[in-house]
Amino acid sequence: MIRCLVLDDEQYAVDLLVSYIKRTPFLELAYSSTDPLEALAFLNTAEVDLIFSDIEMPELSGLEFTRALGGKHLVVFTTAYSEFAMQGFDHDVIDFLLKPIIFPRFLKSAQKAMVLLSGLDKTKVEEERKDYIFVKTEQKGKLIKINFDEIDYVEGMRNYVGIYKNGELVPALMNMKDLETLLPATQFVRVHNSYIIRISIIQMIEGNVVRLKNVKGAIPIGITYKSAFMERIK
Repeated sequence: MIRCLVLDDEQYAVDLLVSYIKRTPFLELAYSSTDPLEALAFLNTAEVDLIFSDIEMPELSGLEFTRALGGKHLVVFTTAYSEFAMQGFDHDVIDFLLKPIIFPRFLKSAQKAMVLLSGLDKTKVEEERKDYIFVKTEQKGKLIKINFDEIDYVEGMRNYVGIYKNGELVPALMNMKDLETLLPATQFVRVHNSYIIRISIIQMIEGNVVRLKNVKGAIPIGITYKSAFMERIK
């Protein structure tokens, strides 16, 4: 998971980016603020990978804020003024988002950060290479090994998640959010509040449903997930 910090002097702009982070499987919100000095104080005590920072702020500009970081974090600048773009890239930020920011453009920026971090952090690369997980079952003390390439899709149930692998249902005692963080974002995508699917077995998309190889019936695509899903498969 990529830990993110959001900084903007306007609360509605912070709220928008926070909502985008929550919709992106491989991102995690570490902190958000409208005060750059508070953000700097937080960064002195916590680990953050990626920062989304506005450029024009009254107490401390985004450019000054970035200089204070000393090149220790990946930074994406956000602003309503396109003329700041070149200044931003002069400060070694990885991307520049022009307001109003739409989710597909945000996702593209987040994916760029994911690629860069995968090259910088060998530990994360090794974790991404792991091709299995162990899940708890209803039987006390019992764990089942699930290989990623066996998973067709995951369905959220009332008290557990159903992992469908090669046509077999494996009930796992965990919630959708926790399982989503364990599945590699390069292989799986969440398409609905109750469904995660394996990208490589997608056969067809029809309106608001997706059909998977060797899976009977169709998986619904949630309205709030559709934009990010379509962007992922382009």
